[in-house]
Amino acid sequence: MEQELMELQERAINDEALRARLLKTRTEKYPLRAFCDLCRELGYNKITVGELMSAGDEFCSAMLRSVNGGGVEAPDGWNDFYEMFFEAIVK
Repeated sequence: MEQELMELQERAINDEALRARLLKTRTEKYPLRAFCDLCRELGYNKITVGELMSAGDEFCSAMLRSVNGGGVEAPDGWNDFYEMFFEAIVK
């Protein structure tokens, strides 16, 4: 899933129309679901609500385990791939 998200992020950075479509999902009643629906429409079938939530948690946990002696607390936002995606594509 992370590879698809990175690929989509790169496309969105370079394609203003795609970026606008992705940003528009944030105004929907269920923005995360709208985002994932658009991802699937674009052929990114591994980007789902469940995958986004679990990937962020898994990434954060792996980062904390990698700290010698173990990290105590992760910085805010490390586990939110959805928000990090939009931060990256907004210029």
